[in-house]
Amino acid sequence: MKNLLTKVFLFLTIALISSCSFSQNKPVPEGPMVLIKTKYGDMKVVLYNETPLHRDNFMKLTKEKVFDSLIFHRVIKGFMVQGGDPNSKRATKDQLLGDGDLNYTVPAEIRPGIIHKKGVIAAARNGDEENPERRSSATQFYLAQGKVYKLDDVPAIEQNLNGRAVESLFLKLKAEKIDTLMLFQMARNQAGYDKVLAKIRQQAENQVAQNPIKLTKQQIETYTTLGGIPHLDGAYTVFGEVVEGMAVIDSIAAQPTGKADRPLENIRMKIEVIKE
Repeated sequence: MKNLLTKVFLFLTIALISSCSFSQNKPVPEGPMVLIKTKYGDMKVVLYNETPLHRDNFMKLTKEKVFDSLIFHRVIKGFMVQGGDPNSKRATKDQLLGDGDLNYTVPAEIRPGIIHKKGVIAAARNGDEENPERRSSATQFYLAQGKVYKLDDVPAIEQNLNGRAVESLFLKLKAEKIDTLMLFQMARNQAGYDKVLAKIRQQAENQVAQNPIKLTKQQIETYTTLGGIPHLDGAYTVFGEVVEGMAVIDSIAAQPTGKADRPLENIRMKIEVIKE
C-alpha cells in the first residue's frame, strides 16, 4: 500500500508539473512556417498572418531560393543578427555589405501589439529621412536578440521611444514644407530657414507631448522577462517569430566581427518552407 501511494503521489506530481508547464507555454501563432538553416543550428520561424505583404513576400523569395547561400552580414551582440543582402552570396572577405536588395520595397505593416521581443524576424529598411513611409527591404531581415531589461529601465525606454517619435514626425513635417525651405535656401536666407525648422520641430514636440508613448503591460512583461529591442517598436515591420531554435540567434550573435559588424567567418543560411 505504501509503495502504491508513493507511485500515485509521484504520478500526480508529474502530472501537475506537466500541466503547469503546458499552461505557461504560449500557443504557436497561426501562419506559414519556414526553416532557417545555419552552421549553428536550425530555426523554425512562423510568419504572421497579420502582416500578409511581408509574409507572402518572404514565402515567395524562399520558394525561389533567393536566400540560399546568403550570409548574416551584420551581427551586433545584444541587439540583432541581420542577413538577406543578395550581394553577400559571392562577396569577397573584406567587401562591405548592406546595400544590396531587389528592385522593389514592401509597404510597411507596423502593427500595434506586435513588438520586438527576442526571436522575432523583422524587415530591414532605409532610414526615415529618405524613407518616411518606412517601406521595407525586399530581402534584408534581422532576428532580434536584444537584452532583458529591469523595471527601472522603463522610463528611459519610454523617453527613447518618444524622442524617436519626435524625430520621425519632424522629418515628415519637414518634407511637407520642403518647397518653403528651398525658397529660403535659394534666397540664402539662413535665418528664415532656421526659423521654419524651429517651428516644425516645436510642432512635432507638441504633438508627441499631447499623446506620449507609454509601454503597455505586455511590453513591460516581455522586455523584463524574455527581453528584446523595445526602442525599435513602431518603427520597423515585425512579421514573424522563431518558435524553435532560439539559441541559434545567441550563437550567431556571439561570433567575432570586424568592419561594419560583419562576422569574420561567413555564416551562411538556407531557408526552406516547411508549412504553407
